[in-house]
Amino acid sequence: MYRFLLSRQWVILTLVALLLIPTMIRLGFWQMHRYEERSARNELVADALEAKPLPVERLTSPGHTVTTEERYRTVTAEGHFDTDREVVVRRRVNADEEVGFHVLTPFVLTDGEVLLVNRGWIPADGPSQTAFPKVPAPPSGQITVSGRLMPDETTEASGIKDLKGLPDRQVMLINSEREAGRLGAQVLGGYIVQTAPEPKGDVPELIGKPGEENAPLNYAYALQWWLFAAGVPIGWVILARREARERGAAAAVPEESAPAVV
Repeated sequence: MYRFLLSRQWVILTLVALLLIPTMIRLGFWQMHRYEERSARNELVADALEAKPLPVERLTSPGHTVTTEERYRTVTAEGHFDTDREVVVRRRVNADEEVGFHVLTPFVLTDGEVLLVNRGWIPADGPSQTAFPKVPAPPSGQITVSGRLMPDETTEASGIKDLKGLPDRQVMLINSEREAGRLGAQVLGGYIVQTAPEPKGDVPELIGKPGEENAPLNYAYALQWWLFAAGVPIGWVILARREARERGAAAAVPEESAPAVV
């Protein structure tokens, strides 16, 4: 009754099904692994954002590489802004996906070391892409700033190409080692995304908190792949039984229509 399973068509169908099952199972485990990674990152970010603010010198120093655990930690610093050596970071977008610049201003600490402060986003509304944009001035004099600590940007980590031959006072990446060479100063590793004091006007726009990665979506995808894997053999059995019935019905038709022997 099921000899048709040895046909070329059914042999191929069976082999495809046997290949699909382990593939879907592996894809389910891969999605579950992504779920665990994203959940861990979300927890790490949440812990960093909720942690008590610390003086920036407690977490970083010249030449220091900001770690994953230190990223997004709120830090404070006392000193003054050095707007004469301010630069802008090209091709950055705001919450509305508008392209502009990030304003990177050296902040000279009381001991003379320098902290890089990303003061936020400004629109690219200058007369040309080569002209230095108009940047609102930060508070003058000795102040305290707060912000989220971030690691140095690299092409490998960000995917942003570090273009050469840029206009004066424009950069592609925020990198403390490179800025230390430009400034001729001891620059703390990494930089901060300023959260306080807030600007008096609408610009620079402060950069919002990092969004939470959608880990539950990967969990749902994992379950989906495993359901697909379970559905393959069930579908194979249903198809095989349906074809067996159809073949049996087709074979019975000649016998029922044949004339009776007298």
